Amino acid sequence: MNETAIATPGVYISEISTLPPSIAQVSTAIPAFIGYTAIALDGNGIPFTSVTPFKIFNLKEYEQHFGKAENELGILVDVTIKTTPSASTTVIAKLDNTKSPSIHNMYYALLHYFDNGGGPCYIVSVGVTTGVLPISDTAFTGAVDILEAYDEPTLYVFPEAQRITDEAKFYGVFAHAIDSCAKLQNRFTLVDVYAQAGDTTTTINNFRDIMPHTTGFGKTDNLNYAAAYYPNLKTIYEYQYIDVDVKVTITIDGGPPTTPTLASLLTTNSAVYYLSKTAIQKLSPTLPPSPAIVGIYAKVDATRGVWKAPANISINSIYDITDTITDAEQATMNIDPGPGKSVNAIRAFNGKGILVWGARTLDGNSSEWRYVSVRRFFIMVEESTKKATMQFVFEPNDANTWTKIRAMIENYLTLLWREGALAGAKPEQAFFVKCGLGQTMTAQDILDGKLIVEIGMAAVRPAEFIILRFMHKLQES
Repeated sequence: MNETAIATPGVYISEISTLPPSIAQVSTAIPAFIGYTAIALDGNGIPFTSVTPFKIFNLKEYEQHFGKAENELGILVDVTIKTTPSASTTVIAKLDNTKSPSIHNMYYALLHYFDNGGGPCYIVSVGVTTGVLPISDTAFTGAVDILEAYDEPTLYVFPEAQRITDEAKFYGVFAHAIDSCAKLQNRFTLVDVYAQAGDTTTTINNFRDIMPHTTGFGKTDNLNYAAAYYPNLKTIYEYQYIDVDVKVTITIDGGPPTTPTLASLLTTNSAVYYLSKTAIQKLSPTLPPSPAIVGIYAKVDATRGVWKAPANISINSIYDITDTITDAEQATMNIDPGPGKSVNAIRAFNGKGILVWGARTLDGNSSEWRYVSVRRFFIMVEESTKKATMQFVFEPNDANTWTKIRAMIENYLTLLWREGALAGAKPEQAFFVKCGLGQTMTAQDILDGKLIVEIGMAAVRPAEFIILRFMHKLQES
């Protein structure tokens, strides 16, 4: 109220706000899925003319704008019929490895993401699946460059990257994504291991680029902006196909085989047709772990908070993993004195199911950024604070502004401390915020237009190793 404009005698009220501005917390689990899709339509149903990130909220929207999975072309069914001495029918479905499975798995990856707790996400279609061979690493890195202009995505996922035929190019995609995360400082990359080499130890050594293997993940900087998971996951999803593409081989009593299509059996031999369909249902896609893991990130962030380690959590919609990991093998995955590239294990436990059993970034030898939850928590606080303090740009660089900023950040961190995100019995043990002349700034800094704020936080860390100590207490007389 402008008091100088008051002309009529009376009583007037002018409310003065004494509360500091607040910090709005940014979203923490908005992944960007980068890959090939069946179609690529914008919000008006018009095909994209260039690579454009598009936000969706559920699987139905994905199907509407990007289609479903490719139809498999290499499904084979072997049917053995015996009429004597007793009647029996054996039906076995398999994949022709020269044709199936399709190298494109984006649709199944989104299924797995949403089944494991995923929510809003971005889809970056780098091309349609029809006639696109092979998968291009440069298409992926180009999509990462485009995503840098989008502020909301916080996670990078490449479900189809394992189908890049060159291992060095495969890891080059992730190295480029990690560098992008480090530059922007507001996102995180999920890394899949390229391929299994027959046993866990060899596979992880190959990944770490340990001699004699020389084409693994050789990157050594910015590793705290990424986490790797192993092994791949055998899902319960059914392959998409059409009956006319399925070849059925029928052998009766050892006689010459016939090879009808599955479509023709519907009218000529419906019993074998439905037995074949049942056998095909047992075939299912094997996926890299990253789509399910980002779904778990989203679920944990929503229910517990980004500061809770996304581990000791079961993975939905799978029945097995591609490699069984022992305690000794996980010890080498978790801690490595050389490259220090920790790889998070996914393991099967009796009575518990298949669990994510690791919570480390690739920077496993770092005391500061060893854990995924700590790195992602700092990303959240840094980005939230950065956006909240934008309102003070061009404000007077004086004690009044410093006090407002300090109070705003302290209020925000106090709320996080109350929620359990910060360690310490009291707020002053959990964090500090400094801002002012003689504290964080010199007179020259102020002349140069710099307002410097220092924030320290005692982030909670996961209890990764539970140590129980037992001793024999002797009987007292």
